[in-house]
Amino acid sequence: MIKVTRIGHATFETPDVERQIAYFTDIVGLVLAERDGDRAFLSTRLGDLAVQLEKGPAARCARISFQVGPETDFAGLARGLAAEGVKSDLRPDPSPGIDKALTFADPKGTLIEVFTAAKPFERKTPSSGVGPLKLGHLAFCVDDPKAYADFYGRVLGFRVSDWIEDWFVFMRCGPDHHTVNFVQGKTTRMHHIAFELKDWPHLLTACDYLGGRNIPIIWGPGRHGPGHNLFTYHRNPDDQIIELFTELDKMMDESLGYFDPRPWHRDKPQKPKVWVAMPRDIWGPPPTPDYLRQRE
Repeated sequence: MIKVTRIGHATFETPDVERQIAYFTDIVGLVLAERDGDRAFLSTRLGDLAVQLEKGPAARCARISFQVGPETDFAGLARGLAAEGVKSDLRPDPSPGIDKALTFADPKGTLIEVFTAAKPFERKTPSSGVGPLKLGHLAFCVDDPKAYADFYGRVLGFRVSDWIEDWFVFMRCGPDHHTVNFVQGKTTRMHHIAFELKDWPHLLTACDYLGGRNIPIIWGPGRHGPGHNLFTYHRNPDDQIIELFTELDKMMDESLGYFDPRPWHRDKPQKPKVWVAMPRDIWGPPPTPDYLRQRE
């Protein structure tokens, strides 16, 4: 079993690379760190690669990268994947700062890249925009969330943090409450990509920034139940949902089996569980139809 420790970056195909560069720099506040023809590499202001853009016929999440420990034996990982019936390839230089990565496809065809080390970009003058701390998580609509939870748990070492009934699973690979989510939907597609902000004032400023540029907030601000993060959602020019969040639950000590205590928790201690009934969120408005249509 692979034991990934954190998310690295996500690769998106888009019909309009220039438009997406403008969005991720001017609105999200990432930095265009490097450009190679129809490929663009965008980092946080601290220099960590967060988003890779590539020209493609339709907007989609094509790849996700995850980091493993520096002592990891790629040959051993490949043998383990083969035992699971999963074909893998070792790719040199998949992205700037990453020397090599073991790649394989998950059940829906999204390529997974596993790497041991990434060299940050040199810090450049930041652009305008929100300015997130890091890429936080990705969520996908799938036909059977349990099957994906089983695959990501068995093959990549993810742990289940919470379920919403039997149709939405939250999974972690490090201390953050979730790094990947799978929600039941009518089509298989990315549900949303999420960026972590510093704190509530940062999120408030982000809401004002979106409002000043006439970008509708399609859900939020509010505080979720599962994960307990403060959140807001909007759509980018490729019609993908973007979440901005802060104060996500963390499980700093796996042996304890519960998330770090927080004053907004209804359960004390807050342990992984199945959430049922409504409302699940602690406070905030309900999701709009423009948010809900992602599962249709």
